[in-house]
Amino acid sequence: MNKWLVSFSVLLAMVTAEAQAAGDAAAGKTKSAVCMACHGADGNSANPVWPKLAGQHTGYILTQLQHFKAGIRKNDLMSPMAAPLSDQDMADLAAYFSSQTRAVGTAAADQVTKGEKIYRAGNPTTKVAACMACHGPTGIGNAPANFPRISGQHAAYIEKALKDFREGARDNDPNMMMRGVTANMTDAEITAVAQYVQGLR
Repeated sequence: MNKWLVSFSVLLAMVTAEAQAAGDAAAGKTKSAVCMACHGADGNSANPVWPKLAGQHTGYILTQLQHFKAGIRKNDLMSPMAAPLSDQDMADLAAYFSSQTRAVGTAAADQVTKGEKIYRAGNPTTKVAACMACHGPTGIGNAPANFPRISGQHAAYIEKALKDFREGARDNDPNMMMRGVTANMTDAEITAVAQYVQGLR
């Protein structure tokens, strides 16, 4: 039954992505003026607690904006920003930011070995799944399944996101996939993975 639900969710995400209105990147650039203060002019945020949007999958950006607007995902900064956006606004913004080039960071050298091990193999002893199973060997994600690109993302943002999923502060993951993955992760494992991802390319 669980495998069926995962398969259905992936199929639904693929169908939804196909059905979504096409965004206009040029219009999105104009509309992104209000986003620049946090996410940067090209989607590469200067503050590491705010995510880089550059190069992110269009469907994923669109879904997150929809979730913020609908209250499915809550954030004191993003929820009010998404509230006035129309469907076309969201599609245009997603098209613009996804067309930008992500600036890749550098991983802390003392975290790379541990981070890579968890990213690629998980922790079988504590039943932590490998991150690359969904996000791919290079962290590029899976656009049709709506699994986000995480390579080059700020370590501080990744660390907060993983802890939010683990603690249940964020719960907009289909079928509790991320909550399940993070449930048994230690703080040290989360920090190591976040650092590894920051330098992944």
